[in-house]
Amino acid sequence: MHLKLHFLSALVASIVAQHYAVPNRPEGAFSYIQPANTTILGQYGHSPAVYPSPRISGAGRWEESLRKARKFVAELTLEEKATMVTGKPGPCTGNIYPIHRMGFSGLCLQDGPAAIRNADYSSVFPAGVTIASSWDRKMMYDRSVAMGREFKSKGAHIALAPAVGPLGRSAYSGRNWEGFSPDPYLSGVAMGLSVRGLQDAGVQATAKHFILNEQEILRNPTLGRTNDWVFEAVSSNADDRTMHELYLWPFANAVHEQVSAVMCSYQRINGSYGCQNSKALNGLLKEELGFQGYVMSDWFATHAGVASMEAGLDMDMPGTPLRKVILPDGSGYNSYLGGNVTLAVRNGTISKERVNDMVERIMTPYFFLKQNQNFPTIDPSSMKLKALAPSEQLFYDWEAEVTAPASRDVRDDHGQLIRKHAAASTILLKNEKNALPLRSPKSIYVYGNDAGDTTQGPLNQEEYEFGNYAVGGGSGAARFSEHVTPLRAIQERAAAQGNALVQFWLNNTQILEMDPSSMFSTEEPDVCIVMTKSWASEGWDRETLDLEWEGSAVVDKVASVCSNTMVVIHSGGINMMPFASHPNVTAIIAAHYPGDQAGYSMVDVMYGDVNPSGRLPYTIAHNPTDYEFAPITTGVTTNGTEDWQSWFDEKLFIDYRHFDKTNTSVLYEFGFGLSYTTFALSNLTIHKVATGDIEALPKKQDIAPGGNPALWETLYKIEIMVHNTGHVRGAAVPQLYITFPEQGPDDTPVRQLRGFEKIELSTCGQQTVNFELMRRDISYWDVAVQQWRIPEGEITISAGWSSRDLVEFGTFTVA
Repeated sequence: MHLKLHFLSALVASIVAQHYAVPNRPEGAFSYIQPANTTILGQYGHSPAVYPSPRISGAGRWEESLRKARKFVAELTLEEKATMVTGKPGPCTGNIYPIHRMGFSGLCLQDGPAAIRNADYSSVFPAGVTIASSWDRKMMYDRSVAMGREFKSKGAHIALAPAVGPLGRSAYSGRNWEGFSPDPYLSGVAMGLSVRGLQDAGVQATAKHFILNEQEILRNPTLGRTNDWVFEAVSSNADDRTMHELYLWPFANAVHEQVSAVMCSYQRINGSYGCQNSKALNGLLKEELGFQGYVMSDWFATHAGVASMEAGLDMDMPGTPLRKVILPDGSGYNSYLGGNVTLAVRNGTISKERVNDMVERIMTPYFFLKQNQNFPTIDPSSMKLKALAPSEQLFYDWEAEVTAPASRDVRDDHGQLIRKHAAASTILLKNEKNALPLRSPKSIYVYGNDAGDTTQGPLNQEEYEFGNYAVGGGSGAARFSEHVTPLRAIQERAAAQGNALVQFWLNNTQILEMDPSSMFSTEEPDVCIVMTKSWASEGWDRETLDLEWEGSAVVDKVASVCSNTMVVIHSGGINMMPFASHPNVTAIIAAHYPGDQAGYSMVDVMYGDVNPSGRLPYTIAHNPTDYEFAPITTGVTTNGTEDWQSWFDEKLFIDYRHFDKTNTSVLYEFGFGLSYTTFALSNLTIHKVATGDIEALPKKQDIAPGGNPALWETLYKIEIMVHNTGHVRGAAVPQLYITFPEQGPDDTPVRQLRGFEKIELSTCGQQTVNFELMRRDISYWDVAVQQWRIPEGEITISAGWSSRDLVEFGTFTVA
């Protein structure tokens, strides 16, 4: 009786949480204006209930796999089903236990979005923000195929990647580097191709973190000494149109590509926790987008049993709660799910059909990707590198599942791929007097603590003073089996080109204390390269956009005496560059987190082996205050448990959309990047592809993965000619933006990215590029009718080289 009351009370509490309106904003927060549409879907801070959780249908080539999953589930006991939906300790980041009588060897889930975190003899790939800077669709796909092959070869069924939450609302978010770009279209393309690449390699992809997961500070509730919440986690409060046009957009791409899993997020969404928010999971994800896979919790993000399952959660990870579950009789349980699932079914608190659906959703991708056929065993090194406590290993004897060979080298030729991708993602922001490419300099001075080897081991989980930042921290971090530093690569290249002199100072404090007259051993060197960096990690947000360890001051110090100073930045995102206008700073390179071939990819660009073609996936403003349009919620001084509220009042206007709306000058705009050659565009033409009249609202069709299939139909094709007008072979990145009619919906961005391609052209070469506009691309989310609508009037097409360098234009009216 006590158990039944516990589950019923949990369900009631969840339903109440789904309906309540969050408190008014504390004094000093953004002003709040009630939207004109006063229906529940137009309000902030409220998440309407959507029940029941939709059952998997097998739509989108999953039918045969679903039949196998249902046959499998039909033979399970209730206790086995409970095991299938609950994580347990083991050798991997997350583990589902085997059921040997069914021939099921369990599931191994491994971090992360740039590498297998708990592995040796594996590669560290360019971070999400890095590959997004390539603006190269093929590279986005190839990177994930290679990564997926390494996951599979190490015995990982599920990659906890790719990430698009955070999208990048705030420049300060600690995990922006794991994702791609604050632009939903660019992120959507990268997300879809990353999912396809991982799954083509035979590994289940996990789209994360669903949704509005835009800050690290107070992402989890604060636990008091008496096991109660001191503060509920921050609530991300966004309106319906913003949700669809910004934050849901790239997840739709992932679902359209048949993503196997979606990870729900830590924080609250309009007042209700992400992993028990029925509107987000049941309504948006499973119903509107037609998601056929399973929803897994982020680690310790489950705060209820029945309530979470009813709201759409299918798998609890890691299987233990953030706080101990205390029942009315004083007893406690290790999981909100686990054995509680068995109890809940037997006492009628949750239906057997819902539990069956949870397991069917988990097993369908398993069969779809043929993971039941000769899948590699888990590499024993995973357990050792994870360093499980002995008490955790008592739950299950993993020795039978973790078998030789150990420490398998799965890197193949991926080092060359990483080098190529990182070089193509390197962004040249400044190049005065054609200082780059380098022309066999004889005297090279290297400054800065980012240039050399780390002094803190191969796993860069925390910020460190000495060593190159090639990947960020937290669950997205990686263990380096190889790490080519910038200094090593420069020394090797200098030796290969006539034993040029390379001297270096790696202590920023020492550099700043040096007498300017002692900065050089003899005369001024041919080039001074200043290696700077900025750390970003899960668990906390960035406190500053400045370069760390006084990097900007080091640049100024070197530039004060060296007339050819070049700056290289390894960072997880946006940085202030007060030195950008310094006359002695001749070149600036943004390399982000390039992976384990960081030095080689940098040198390839600086010496001209690779013509730089990276483009900014975000905007670099002049001042930190320019980013206050979307602040991270910090420093709440009141003590109410519900007081941490993050109001997304900027709505659709983040990054370049904001700067265009306010007509604010920026340092380097979205999409910007230089090359060693020049390009031109001409002959923009617009062709209608769809036959017959095009209705404003999409024709109703059965929902498939990604939503209404009509949204993914190409309606128009844009052609444009691209010319290489310079003297060097190089890759051009033409970009396409749309502007909605003036009579269209209010609060619409001035322009929005809706196409890009990367093409390599020889000197004097030219090529026609085609951009396809799907229905979704030229629609906005109509809150009143809850559908995507094409606006009435003339739509403007702009093509160019960045969001503010547009050179070709055209218009069309949908009819």
